[in-house]
Order: sequence, then C-alpha cells, then structure tokens
Amino acid sequence: MKYRSVFDIIGPIMIGPSSSHTAGAARIGRTARALFGREPKEAVITFYGSFAQTYRGHGTDVAIVGGILDFDTFDPRIPQALEIAAEHGIRVEFRLSDEEAPHPNTARVLLRDEKGSLELVGISIGGGKIEIVELNGFALKLSGNHPALLVLHEDRYGMIAAVSNVLAKHAINIGHMEVARRERGREALMVIETDQALPEDVIREIAAIPHVLAANYVHPV
Repeated sequence: MKYRSVFDIIGPIMIGPSSSHTAGAARIGRTARALFGREPKEAVITFYGSFAQTYRGHGTDVAIVGGILDFDTFDPRIPQALEIAAEHGIRVEFRLSDEEAPHPNTARVLLRDEKGSLELVGISIGGGKIEIVELNGFALKLSGNHPALLVLHEDRYGMIAAVSNVLAKHAINIGHMEVARRERGREALMVIETDQALPEDVIREIAAIPHVLAANYVHPV
C-alpha cells in the first residue's frame, strides 16, 4: 500500500460509510469512465470477495455507479446514482463472484455502447486509494492518482524510446512506467504516469507515432 500522508490513511472527503467500500469503489468506477471516454449505455459490474459480501450495506453499488457517472467521492448525488443512471438510459447489471481475486475489495467493470467496450479490474486498497490491475486483458498497475498516458501499440523494438523521446522533447517527466503484452510480437500496452498534465498536442503527437494503435490520457480521479 502506498500512502503519502496521514490523510491518505484517514481517507478522502466522501459520501458513504467506508473509504475502501465507498470512496474506493467510486474511484474505480470513475477511472473506468475516464478510460472509456464517454457515458456508456451499459455497465456490467462484478464484485469479488468483501465487495461481493457487503456491497449493498456499504453503498459499494451506488458508489461505483456514481463513479461511472463521473461523480467524485464527495458528490451528494452518489446515493441516487442507480436512479440517475436509469434516467440517463444506462443499463446496470451487478454480478457476484466467488472466484479468487487479487484483493478482497475487487471489482470488474465492463462498459459498453454502440461504439465499443472497455473492461477493467480495480482493487480498493484502503483510505480511498485504488489500483487498476487489468485493462482489456492486459495486466497493469495504475493508481489513478497521477496523470496517466496509456499507449496501445504493436509489440516491436523502439516503441518505448519513441514515446519517451516525445515526452522528453516537451519536458514531461515520467514518474512510473510499465509495459504489458498478451503475446510476444502482437499488441502491447504502455502505461506511463507523469508528474504533470499532458497537453492535447502531445497526446496527438504520440498517437501519430508509427505502429501506435491508440493513445489515451487519464486525468487523476
């Protein structure tokens, strides 16, 4: 677990009874929404472990849907998130799993609409902090606490250098970086957390690099 101050242990300003089950869940949902880039038409949410056992009593269900609606942890609309989602025409389905999960507070979020889908697995590690540990089948480690660039690219030599050179040219410092791939020589996902926000022109420049398939930017949640 990574805590920078005593306030991280106490937890964030939030609606709900539990930083792990409510604030963390809201941030998992909000990260999914940020990566999806728009309001979905459908959300399928699978809870594991402690989330599956107590999600109604601790407000995990309304919190994660509130995040999907792009509500922050302290948004007073969170208790009505299920009703608001229905008003927006979003179909929400909850599933419970007894499969072994990477952490007791684990949620899998699948968002869909006519343009595409996104699936991620997030864990709430305490104090409202989260980690995204899987995205569309790629294993990763994304905290959601820093600006992050996600680059989907062909798995070939020189790609890390090409992206890093663009960031260096614009004086953007890399705080954390990792690369995941499903199979050698196919697609890979580069996850880069930076110390400052990324301008749109930098993201477009990276997206235009040969053999880059997509470049997405995620603001801190």
